[in-house]
Amino acid sequence: MKTRKLGRTGATISEIGFGAWQIGGAWGDVSEEDGKRALNAALDAGVTFIDTADVYGDGRSEKIIASVLKERGGEKPFVATKAGRRLNPHVADGYTGANIEAFIDRSLTNLGVETLDLVQLHCPPTDVYYRPEMFGALDDLVVKGKIRAYGVSVERVEEALKAIEYPGVATIQIIYNIFRQRPQDLFFAEAIKKNVGVIVRVPLASGLLSGKITADTTFADDDHRKFNRHGEFFDVGETFAGVPFDVALEAVEQVRPLVPEGVTMAQFALAWILQSKAVSVVIPGARNEAQAKGNAAASDVAAFSAETLQALADVYERLIKVHVHQKW
Repeated sequence: MKTRKLGRTGATISEIGFGAWQIGGAWGDVSEEDGKRALNAALDAGVTFIDTADVYGDGRSEKIIASVLKERGGEKPFVATKAGRRLNPHVADGYTGANIEAFIDRSLTNLGVETLDLVQLHCPPTDVYYRPEMFGALDDLVVKGKIRAYGVSVERVEEALKAIEYPGVATIQIIYNIFRQRPQDLFFAEAIKKNVGVIVRVPLASGLLSGKITADTTFADDDHRKFNRHGEFFDVGETFAGVPFDVALEAVEQVRPLVPEGVTMAQFALAWILQSKAVSVVIPGARNEAQAKGNAAASDVAAFSAETLQALADVYERLIKVHVHQKW
């Protein structure tokens, strides 16, 4: 497993992380035991970065992580969580120092630690980025010792660019994959310039870039790929990266011939993300041990040729760009 620096946090972490949304909920039935086995498999494969959130299963994800790390003992991986989406309604005025500190206190309990490695505001409303008092409150929580560092999980490139104007923002989590290429245009250059860590989520476009989803695939009622297909509950860009399902399936078939022998499409898609030096870590989810091991192995995929990179850029330009590029 190769490692990278997580921006100005100074932490050295595995370039493949473990996204813990799936072991929390909203991805169909994933038992607690399956979640624990998947996380253990990732850690055994050299993963040293875990990303979770307080709303994943209403704390279930954080508690599973705490249980696994306690059972394993030894050196702890870097654990990032998120706060803010517990607000109801989820509005900018709810982003106060007191509210976020209360959420952080809950995560400290769920994860069984005295200090959180990294807390990310969880896709806050755009107005929050224009409220320096919120970022000042996070600075205060660093001084208090409740968090070591903080960042923001964003929906849009413009939000990412605004967030990194604040000197305390150490990381940005953003959607970036073969079907969502806009972050590499401007944001990545600015992140490198400011030494901001970049955490990439939705790397497989909700499983589309695993190559295993077809037009006949069915999803459980509690799977966001069914209940949020059109953005009914949260930003549609989080589900299938916002690409219309039929268009995405067509694009997948054009990507498939580019995948080298001995590499899965999922590994290929993760390795494409890692071609960028701006990326600190990519955080695919896993429902079971096999997926966790397969994801970790993407760190071993060889660098892409210029021809392959151009072919993938062409697929994006021809089929995908019109649907996503100016939205996020």
